[in-house]
Amino acid sequence: MSKTIAIFGFGPGLGMGTARRFGREGFRVAVVGRKPEKAEQHVADLKADGVEAVAFPADVTDAGQLDACVAAIRETLGEIDVAMHGAAGEMTDRIPSTLDMDVPGLRVPMALKLHSPILMTRALVPAMIARGDGALLFSSGSSPHVTHPYLSNFGVALAAQRGYIHQIAAELQGTGVYAGVLNIGVLIGNSRAEEIVNTRPELVPAGIEIARMTNDELGEHYWRMYTERDSIEVEVGF
Repeated sequence: MSKTIAIFGFGPGLGMGTARRFGREGFRVAVVGRKPEKAEQHVADLKADGVEAVAFPADVTDAGQLDACVAAIRETLGEIDVAMHGAAGEMTDRIPSTLDMDVPGLRVPMALKLHSPILMTRALVPAMIARGDGALLFSSGSSPHVTHPYLSNFGVALAAQRGYIHQIAAELQGTGVYAGVLNIGVLIGNSRAEEIVNTRPELVPAGIEIARMTNDELGEHYWRMYTERDSIEVEVGF
């Protein structure tokens, strides 16, 4: 029977690259995105590539919507074997100075990069532990390892996410369930962020050069993480 990967916070960059890579291995793809029309377009693009996919519109930061989405995926595609959390904020949500960051400025990044991963994990991990198999894949940036004050509020949220992932990975040892995070220090091909940087390069501080990587290359990293399961963290681009 085909396995299912659910991609929470599906976008044209990281989500599409990961979906295509797992789809080539026979995985069915649950496309979870906030905007129904975009989710359906992603499904159409995947089907054009020969990948079985179904759209499940939901705001992954809303506990009720996420739980209902997981239930719908299970009813339609069966149990979720792999979950990838790829939700990310807009560049305009970033506060460009840590000195200017206040508590309200953490609301969006914490919801996206800490609270939502916790909601996803709580919805999925009990069944994975019961089966003795499963994988939880997360996305992050370079800021938990490399100081980037211009990413102030998201840097703080990603550091919190890193701590959470390490803690759940430790608790999942011996259960058959893998948890890992891909730390991405590049601009992702075909992503919304790449589109914004191409049209508004002034959003990147002067003197900072950001390398680029295709979304298919990043999908390959996730596939190796899933199959090899030998590291909690994998870094690309830094």
